[in-house]
Amino acid sequence: MPMEAVMILVDNSESSRNGDYHPTRFEAQSDAVSVVFRHITNGNPESEVGLMSMAGKGPEVLVTMTTEQGKILEGLHRTKKKIQGDAHLMTALQVALLALRHRKNKTQRTRIVAFVCSSVPEDEKSLLSLAGKLKKNNVSVDFVVFGDLDDETQHKLTKFNDKVKGSEGSHMVVIPPSGSLLSDQLKHTPLLARDGAGDGGAGGFGGDVGGGAAGGGGGGEFDEFGFDPSTDPELALALRMSMEEETARQQKRQREEDEKAKAASLESVKEEDESAEPLLNKAGEASGKGGDDTEDDEPAKKGSKDDSMDTS
Repeated sequence: MPMEAVMILVDNSESSRNGDYHPTRFEAQSDAVSVVFRHITNGNPESEVGLMSMAGKGPEVLVTMTTEQGKILEGLHRTKKKIQGDAHLMTALQVALLALRHRKNKTQRTRIVAFVCSSVPEDEKSLLSLAGKLKKNNVSVDFVVFGDLDDETQHKLTKFNDKVKGSEGSHMVVIPPSGSLLSDQLKHTPLLARDGAGDGGAGGFGGDVGGGAAGGGGGGEFDEFGFDPSTDPELALALRMSMEEETARQQKRQREEDEKAKAASLESVKEEDESAEPLLNKAGEASGKGGDDTEDDEPAKKGSKDDSMDTS
């Protein structure tokens, strides 16, 4: 996958409290965000992900570009306490564009992934104008549409997608409620398809522009345990979030241990004690440990002592 800078937009409007996706739309969305994060960072270690919310008091950048999943999880946790009001998709897209422009690594391809589960009040003309601006700036936009949205909202998003996708592609996937987790259904869409022989475009997600997701998603990462998440989606979500948090903690602990080990190794390095032994001995010859001079002198000294005894 190519090196990317991806800003993920989450819908924390009042609509995200709905329970048609287990356990709620927001919780299901949070789980899916983690899946998208791992897909991007595992695809290329130099890719980075940021996080934004679209509702509350207004769109807010929660996490700037990072490779640490722990920061994303923390941002989602804080946003859970700010579920209120209506989503402002257009403003959020504009803020995301500014954030991507200010990324440190200008060689990264830019992409926005927007989760939408509420109506879009902005008029179609304004949205299409913004779509043209994003396309001009080479920013791809993926929509993950879930929830019972009205036909007008889906029409606006479809038009926006048609305008912004261009030759390098953007995706719009619509995931209806089902017994499977939102994240598991998302794995079967072009949004998370690995690049094959053909390049999927700027974002590195292959496949055609999406329609509905695969219906009865399997157990996914729980297959090896013989556990089907569709039988208890709430438990599956709790398990997955717990595993992700534990992974983030372990990574943080490992970084701290590496830093301590590095600091300790630097402290243990001592300068060589040059005064331990002179370069020349008293006779003006080269000195050294275990030299032969001392051993050779001993018989001579002994012999001279014996001679003196005989003389007496």
